[in-house]
Amino acid sequence: VQLQASGGGLVQAGGSLRLSCAASGISFSRYTMRWYRQAPGNQRELVASIGSGTSTSYADSVKGRFTISRDNAKNTMFLQMNSLKPEDTGVYLCNAEHQIGLVYWGQGTQVTVSS
Repeated sequence: VQLQASGGGLVQAGGSLRLSCAASGISFSRYTMRWYRQAPGNQRELVASIGSGTSTSYADSVKGRFTISRDNAKNTMFLQMNSLKPEDTGVYLCNAEHQIGLVYWGQGTQVTVSS
């Protein structure tokens, strides 16, 4: 199983980035997919999730700015991040969870927002 996150980078405050998480080795459409982020010295934080039926939820801190989506035909999840703030800085990790309890993590992609 592989979850490959990409799309991070350095951006000025107010800018946008689009993250991708490409999955292999799982029946992607059957998994709830999530984005987490972790900043130095902070706990890992759930940013957004999308169910197998495409229902979505967001952390209060990103509502109205971030949009999570998925393309089951391409086994890929996305996170469109707009109006970025310095506090959005961190390593963004993708996570896949099946309802029977299988959980997989990908490596992270670094997002840095300068003020």
